[in-house]
Amino acid sequence: MTRFNQPLGGNDMPRFGGPATMMRLPPAETAAGLDACFVGIPMDIGTSNRPGTRLGPRQIRDESRMIRPYNMATGAAPFDALQVADIGDVPINTFDLKKSVEIIADHYRGILGHGAVPLTLGGDHTLTWPILRAMTEVHGPVALVHVDAHADINEAMFGETVAHGCPFRRAWEEECLQNDRVFQIGLRGTGYAADDFDWGRQQGWTVVQAEECWHRSLAPLMEQVRHTVGDAPVYLSFDIDSLDPAFAPGTGTVEAGGLTTMQALEIIRGLSGLRLVGADLVEVSPPYDPTGNTALIGANLLYEMLCLLPSRPA
Repeated sequence: MTRFNQPLGGNDMPRFGGPATMMRLPPAETAAGLDACFVGIPMDIGTSNRPGTRLGPRQIRDESRMIRPYNMATGAAPFDALQVADIGDVPINTFDLKKSVEIIADHYRGILGHGAVPLTLGGDHTLTWPILRAMTEVHGPVALVHVDAHADINEAMFGETVAHGCPFRRAWEEECLQNDRVFQIGLRGTGYAADDFDWGRQQGWTVVQAEECWHRSLAPLMEQVRHTVGDAPVYLSFDIDSLDPAFAPGTGTVEAGGLTTMQALEIIRGLSGLRLVGADLVEVSPPYDPTGNTALIGANLLYEMLCLLPSRPA
């Protein structure tokens, strides 16, 4: 009988002690034998404003010590049915962003080769492009749910085509996405042109600006997402700056008028039943998060992503 890894409980070791892994899970060197894994990408060399996301994975792990194993809202019990571990961080080249893209893609090829679902602790949003590249090699083009204040579809930033404002343009160019099954949720703020958010719409993507989400439940939207995605493999990319800075100030490019934490939970829980092949939580910047709340919210959202995964077949 398989014994599944368990997070270290707060009654076994005070929450300020124990291993500095995600949810104080056992560490693993690789994804071999795992159904899902937490993996960090400590990177901020793709950022264009405030730095600090290289420290995000470590802080998310630290704040995750408060999370208990059972989801009292959804009834999910991931550690009763899945083998999960923290496999550490991708060894990026902190002096070379383009080289780091190749390192990340190759690292995820290894994870996916073991059949594990990667849940990624970021790190700046550049990292999603190489992950999607690896995903496409295994699953073919994927559906995408992208939750963010920014569209991240720039052609270039300061003349560079690799940056945290460009990952979804690059993924589109490499045909990583099923364009009729791409959702961008929470976009807002100011732009350089009146049609800044329309490029995705022109590709067939569904773009839901933050104002459309104000003062309402997102359950109906997620019903639409589930209907549209169907049985396609789907990837979730969640930028913490999609949340209003009242909830998550610890990020590099804050925008007013964002989503609430309740809406974030509605979005993630609304993906239940879909074939989630991977997910990331990016742009947590601890230097701008003095209370730790941004990282704590990020850790909880990653746990909710884990709760979406189906039990291991008997």
